[in-house]
Amino acid sequence: MEFPKLFRLQQSFEGPQLSDVAGEVHRQLNAISLPEKISAGESVAITVGSRGIANIEIIVRAISNFLKNIEAKPFIVPAMGSHGGATVEGQVRVLESLGITEESCGCPIRASMETVVVCQSEEGFDVHFDRQAYQADHVLVCGRVKLHTDFLGEIQSGLMKMMLIGLGKQNGASTYHRAFQEFSFDQIIRSVSDIVIKNCQIVAGLAIVENGFEQTALIEAVSPEAIVKREPELLRLSSQWMARLPFEHVDVLIIDEIGKNISGTGMDTNVVGRKINENVAAPDEFPKIKRIIVRGLTEATHGNACGIGVADFTTQNVVDEMDYAATRVNCVTSGRMGGGYIPMCFASDRQAMEAAFQTIGLVSPAQVRLVRIRNTLQLESLQCSQAYLDEAQRRSDLTVDGDLYEMPFDKSDRLI
Repeated sequence: MEFPKLFRLQQSFEGPQLSDVAGEVHRQLNAISLPEKISAGESVAITVGSRGIANIEIIVRAISNFLKNIEAKPFIVPAMGSHGGATVEGQVRVLESLGITEESCGCPIRASMETVVVCQSEEGFDVHFDRQAYQADHVLVCGRVKLHTDFLGEIQSGLMKMMLIGLGKQNGASTYHRAFQEFSFDQIIRSVSDIVIKNCQIVAGLAIVENGFEQTALIEAVSPEAIVKREPELLRLSSQWMARLPFEHVDVLIIDEIGKNISGTGMDTNVVGRKINENVAAPDEFPKIKRIIVRGLTEATHGNACGIGVADFTTQNVVDEMDYAATRVNCVTSGRMGGGYIPMCFASDRQAMEAAFQTIGLVSPAQVRLVRIRNTLQLESLQCSQAYLDEAQRRSDLTVDGDLYEMPFDKSDRLI
């Protein structure tokens, strides 16, 4: 089959970049008078999730150092719901893959899947909270604020979700996702986070917002009582600065890797336009992508292929790398079972592309609108087909890098 020629494209995004990440952490924690709220000798649990947050090791180490400087006793709690196969060992491995160890951050890691039932919510379900964090004198919730891959509204992924899903561990995550079937995400997240703030020693939130280049753009310490008001404002900033595909209509999108360190659904559904449905954009959702091909899993996802079902085609190497147990636990817990469905699978990239090209309508191969990306976090540099060249040359936010070239395959028909 004939394939279109490609060109390399660079795109620019909005958003600042912090030059002194550790210093900003210290400034922000001082700004909310944290030393006045924590006494010498008191223990403080620092939450760390499973996402690939820029500078997360630097941020967590800076929190730890700040707390030790005021003679507190910090420790790290994995706050990642059912990720890592819902096991202690798996969650510690996830932390290690992010560079978070006791040595790198200068404080202990206390990992457990045990939870305490704090009370019952008004909606009638148990509110779970990580036992290690619950037994601490204080809990400092650290997390990135960004659009969620499943839910809509002014509160999505951030500090409040960390207090529910992350610190709820497997028990809480499963309970809350079941509750989302009966009540809105907004109602449940407000209800449970209010309970957690009042009953679980939350001393502060440290919100992280990134720019479109996956760089730390903003770090802000927030007092517990201010989280519910400030988080929607930070979410709007995150949405404004986030990376996106440069085109609203794509025939074939090739994604080199997906993984839990990239997004909750392996690929960010806000980027690929499949937040509502697995395999097609909703009427008011963009971009409109006809077919998605996934070529690999990240090393840091440890075989968890949650989100593979958002793709239309994949290759045998992806299926071979899958940890079915971890993928199954994560998809069942989240309630988005379709994210774990295995798409049509082919032996090589060439075969997967030939199949995709046959399913996009009356488009000649040379005119196929094709985009290839590494993953949905790193979108500043990508490869595009010749059909986009004229538009790319006209736009000030895009830079064409080099000349057209043939689709690059190796001897095994894998894309180079």
